[in-house]
Amino acid sequence: MVVCGDDGLAHRLAAELRGVYGEQVTLVVPPSERGVRLPVVGRARATTTALLDRVTAAVGRAGGAGIAEPVGAQQVLEAAEATETVLADAGVERAAALALVYDDDETNIRAALTARRLNPRLRLVLRLYNRRLGQHIEELLDQASALAAGGSDATGFDVSTTVLSDADTAAPALAATAVAGTSKVVQTDGLLLRAVERTPRPGQLPAPGLATLAVLSSNDPAGGDGVGLGADQEPLLLPDAAAVRGATGRGTVVLEQVSYSGPALPPARGAVPFASLFSRRLRWSLAGMAACVIALAIALSAVTRMHPLRAFYLTLLDLFAIDDPAIGQPIGRQILQLLSGLVGLLLLPVLLAAVLEALGTFRTASALRKPPRGLSGHVVLLGLGKIGTRVLTRLRELQIPVVCVESDPDARGLATARRLRVPVVLGDVTQEGVLEAAKIHRAEALLAVTSADTTNLEAALYARSVRPDLRVVLRLYDDDFATAVYRTLRAAHPRASTRSRSVSHLAAPAFAGAMMGRQILGAIPVERRVLLFAAVDVDGHPQLEGKTVAQAFRAGSWRVLALERGVSAGGRQEPAAEEAYEDGGRGVAGAGLVWDLDEAYVLRKSDRVVMAATRVGLAVLLGRRRWEPAGA
Repeated sequence: MVVCGDDGLAHRLAAELRGVYGEQVTLVVPPSERGVRLPVVGRARATTTALLDRVTAAVGRAGGAGIAEPVGAQQVLEAAEATETVLADAGVERAAALALVYDDDETNIRAALTARRLNPRLRLVLRLYNRRLGQHIEELLDQASALAAGGSDATGFDVSTTVLSDADTAAPALAATAVAGTSKVVQTDGLLLRAVERTPRPGQLPAPGLATLAVLSSNDPAGGDGVGLGADQEPLLLPDAAAVRGATGRGTVVLEQVSYSGPALPPARGAVPFASLFSRRLRWSLAGMAACVIALAIALSAVTRMHPLRAFYLTLLDLFAIDDPAIGQPIGRQILQLLSGLVGLLLLPVLLAAVLEALGTFRTASALRKPPRGLSGHVVLLGLGKIGTRVLTRLRELQIPVVCVESDPDARGLATARRLRVPVVLGDVTQEGVLEAAKIHRAEALLAVTSADTTNLEAALYARSVRPDLRVVLRLYDDDFATAVYRTLRAAHPRASTRSRSVSHLAAPAFAGAMMGRQILGAIPVERRVLLFAAVDVDGHPQLEGKTVAQAFRAGSWRVLALERGVSAGGRQEPAAEEAYEDGGRGVAGAGLVWDLDEAYVLRKSDRVVMAATRVGLAVLLGRRRWEPAGA
């Protein structure tokens, strides 16, 4: 495996491939003086060997088995760019997969075109922020590979091009963590896997929910702080029934929902809602004027015995001073003409105000909005870079009120905020008064996703000084730093919710799975660990094929959540699969998936399943690790 990048994602991805999948990795990074600081993957876990020891111990406690496989080797090459010479030196011609995770889209595309020419059979994984461009690049590179191979797939290589975005991978988890009642989500093609934390009542077992994904660390300050002070306090991923029953007093992460149809986005830029053209006071003034005109028309019709339409027409003429004076006409007609003229004089300033207000609305439609008065219950989003922009879009899809804070007037997310008509406060969050302008004292949560850990921490500490019970979500890159911050904030504010997330930590498993040739739907963080959700074909996996759903469950490793019923060679649904779910089976609209699986159903070769798996469990499923009994 070859990994090329210039930031922390490259280092985490290399550690993931080497430590979890046991792959030989060549890491291409810029020279030390130009590179970013190394991630703390090594320091946080001591070494990759220590990582495997911890996973083995956790799996053993969960009733699983250990792993007996050496850790893969790593070679590091320093190069400013991934040129043809550098890729050749990295061994791209002989590599099985190449990941290009530079922060610049153009750099990744240029290197991908070069690598595809050097090795048409290479599996490519690209990091691109532009999703539309990514779709075209996927088609282009796959077509180039097919032409180079002569349209034959007899080479035995899983040739594919996968375009991923670390921002899109991490945004659902970051956005959902800041929303009350929702902690973790994974969404793809209309399918939403939504997980929530449930805290049991004293003396009661945790609620099992639809599927128990994890047992959290103890919330007892004397017994643990949620980050694994003791071996028995670490979170258990994918526990079996016995582990859940034995977790009295500990919270759980359960699957609550598997389908979702997101609401429509707010009006696009340029489409100004009619209600925003005029203020409420002006609308009431116009309505009052219209009522006066109608009343005068009715009175004129009653006094002069004329047709109501003619009376309304004459009233309008009098209103705009177009009609002749009512000299020699009945006194009632003369009085009504005077009243109509008076209403016309009052109407002129109202019409002028309407015109000026509408022009001002159109003029400020492309400008940044300020937080409205009385706003409360919103999420304060700090940072509108690549990650912040994706998180903002996801929050607005969930119809969550947001106020953004950004110090750079040229940030890429300002255009998105302007299009979605989201209030923005321009200013440095470290300066006094900026968070107050974002109504932090009435906010529901603070989501700090800037690229600077210290800035995020400073904003969180200041926000907590204003609102001690504020829900805080921090984007922290350094694992050791995040652990220390988490423990301190939790000890200082035990009743407040504090979460720390790392974008590269959330994205690396998805990129690693794509390099292994598997479709990773997303990742859900469980404290500082990660659960992966993948779509897997049963064919070729002896741990699944021919086994029941219950037998396919491996505690601490993987669990089958949903099933796409098998299709025979003739294109028809297999009868066995149809009979298994004829009674009580529940499909997921738009996804072709079946939920509420019968544990006695035997998985067939043509089936396709959606699974929740740990990182090491997915590696075992891919055949990169072998299992031994826990005591062996």
